[in-house]
Amino acid sequence: MTTATLPASSTRSQAALLVFLLPATLWLSIFFLLPLGIVLLYSLLGQGGNAGVNWQFTLGNYQQLLTPVYLGIFWRSLGLALLTTVICVLVGYPLAFFIVRQSATWRSLLLLLVIIPFWTNFLVRTYAWIILLRQQGVINTVLESVRLVDAPLPLLFTPLAVTIGLVYGYLPFMVLPLYSTLERFDFTLVEAAQDLGANDLRTFSRVVLPLTSRGIVAGCLLVFIPSVGAFITPDILGGAKTVMVGNLIQNQFLKALNWPLGSALSMALMALILIPVLAYFRVSEQQAGGRV
Repeated sequence: MTTATLPASSTRSQAALLVFLLPATLWLSIFFLLPLGIVLLYSLLGQGGNAGVNWQFTLGNYQQLLTPVYLGIFWRSLGLALLTTVICVLVGYPLAFFIVRQSATWRSLLLLLVIIPFWTNFLVRTYAWIILLRQQGVINTVLESVRLVDAPLPLLFTPLAVTIGLVYGYLPFMVLPLYSTLERFDFTLVEAAQDLGANDLRTFSRVVLPLTSRGIVAGCLLVFIPSVGAFITPDILGGAKTVMVGNLIQNQFLKALNWPLGSALSMALMALILIPVLAYFRVSEQQAGGRV
């Protein structure tokens, strides 16, 4: 009786699992895999008139991405995204560490301050930086009032302005995973290392940093991925002088009406993003295997 019951129970469990996974599978198929396939198909077609396509397969769109103009935009996007990620690590790690070491009341208040920017629209927050960075803005007014500069600095519509906007917009995505990792960190290990004669720098580099590296990597992914494809921030704060891949894709789809080239740009950007994602999963598997 027991032997006959087990296969029936297993079959019912598998059927229940399939029914449970069916909605998610349909959702991903319709709203992710199907659009991704359409974009891939369009990237292999030629341009037609009025946002149309020429139904002849070609690799010309991808060959066009290898020209100096497009390669320069990709390198600019990659450089600004990496710079944004590094700054977020340098600012976010000490901030998360400081929050974790506070009492429960102060910790909740500080976390609330980190999360508050999410309560306002990203576009509105980005526009606010125009008031701060323009020639008659707050920053230049303060610098001139304390006699640090004689004339307003050209801060707006520069790579610096784009970097500031990206760091401001995505810093919480670095702080929150770092806080989650540091909250689970056993700080008695720091005391043990110091008892064994390690100084602060050695304790941090040999104990704290390795055990919180997964939080750093997770935060870097959460910052780098949206930064490299950002288009609102460079469009508002960078203008025509700081075009990134996201702006180029938007322009090809909505203005130039060159959907095949825009699709090729989208696929190239996705491939660029997949590299750190796959590296993260690879490192995670190696760390998990090492612990086993």
